[in-house]
Amino acid sequence: MARFLSRPLASASRRSPPPGAPAAAAGSMEPRCPSSCLLFLLLLGTSGFFQSYAVEVDVKDASNATCLYAKWMMRFLIKYETNSSDYKNTTLNLSSSVTHNGSVCGNDTQAALLAVQFGEGHSWSINFTKTNETYQGDFISFTYNTNDTAVFPDAKRKGPITIVVKDIMRPVQLNNVFVCHNTDSFEAENVTQIFWNVTVQAFVQNGTIGKKESRCRADTPTSAPTVPPTIANITTASTTTLSPAPTTAPKPVENPDTGNYSLKSGNKTCLLATLGLQLNVSQDKPLLININPKTTSADGACGNTTAILKLNDGNSTLISFTFVVKNASASVQKFYLKEVNVTLLNRLNGSVISNADNNNFSKWDAFLGSSYMCRKEQTLEINEDLQIHTFNLWIQPFLVKANKFSTAQECSLDDDSILIPIVVGAALAGLIAIIVVAYIIGRRKSYAGYQTL
Repeated sequence: MARFLSRPLASASRRSPPPGAPAAAAGSMEPRCPSSCLLFLLLLGTSGFFQSYAVEVDVKDASNATCLYAKWMMRFLIKYETNSSDYKNTTLNLSSSVTHNGSVCGNDTQAALLAVQFGEGHSWSINFTKTNETYQGDFISFTYNTNDTAVFPDAKRKGPITIVVKDIMRPVQLNNVFVCHNTDSFEAENVTQIFWNVTVQAFVQNGTIGKKESRCRADTPTSAPTVPPTIANITTASTTTLSPAPTTAPKPVENPDTGNYSLKSGNKTCLLATLGLQLNVSQDKPLLININPKTTSADGACGNTTAILKLNDGNSTLISFTFVVKNASASVQKFYLKEVNVTLLNRLNGSVISNADNNNFSKWDAFLGSSYMCRKEQTLEINEDLQIHTFNLWIQPFLVKANKFSTAQECSLDDDSILIPIVVGAALAGLIAIIVVAYIIGRRKSYAGYQTL
């Protein structure tokens, strides 16, 4: 029978993550457990806005040897429809009432399964398979229950809803333990699953956790670490200085670097995007955040009438663009940008700093089969507290051919040629006005001279 233990840990806010952490992935949920399963539920306190739980699971086989080990933290961001047909965003955290049923060790012919259940009818699981040399997480299954009115007030759809995310973990060498301290996320069907402080090893041999680590990409240093955009990180003045520091003008934020992103469907490129991105966040003081293409990865989905581009900058900024196709006429179709979602995360603890969504856009429209281009700066207003500035934009979300952009339709800001007819028209209008005025003046003088005679 499984045993469950719980104990509080010291506050983890503003600390570097401890070594070791969250597992990733899910699977089918069989009501089976080996002869001995052990689950530790570790509470991590924070500064009052949320509380997260670290789950540690040690699954043992019939000989009481560890066969599957995992320790991780996770949180879920969910968008759901209300009875008034509006959409709300909610956050689902692990609760103290976590159970551990259905986990399976796995073997050469059977997948390993790690499963947890928590709260009012919510559950999460990951399925692992292996080859002769590696193991990997094949898919995550997450079920949330909208009957939980504390998390989903006024939800229109009632009952459990299950989503499945596939191909969520690259292969790991057998006997190695997978570690990912930084946050990672998967998004599907209005749900973003966020993981951090992950440590996991499936198919443990001889009951001993491996000493060699396989690190996730987010933990691999590629550049200077990204500082989460919080007010606390922006304040840099010393509080021990007796005399006031000299006042210097703030250094202007440069335009962001331009990144190149693409998505594939099978072996074919189905979406191309080139753009620079800058976030304008209204906190106590306006904060500009440039998205760094060198630390940004692209994900998403392509379709015939809908395409989604998701950009993840260092697991601290998640931006999702949704494009759709519309009928401009009976025989002409266009695409346009319909929705943008932005989530800012604290990389130290995975907490949500800001989440904003606008699904009422009608921008970046172009004929289907062509691309849209705008070199000049454009602004997308997500809400009153968050804007996105785009630079050097070139996007084609549908019908990409030969991995190249099709002919571009340029925005009016780029089309300097329209200034020519405007200037010519203004000049002609001015000339006509001068001629008319001169004619009137001439007529009046002629009339006055005629009267004197």
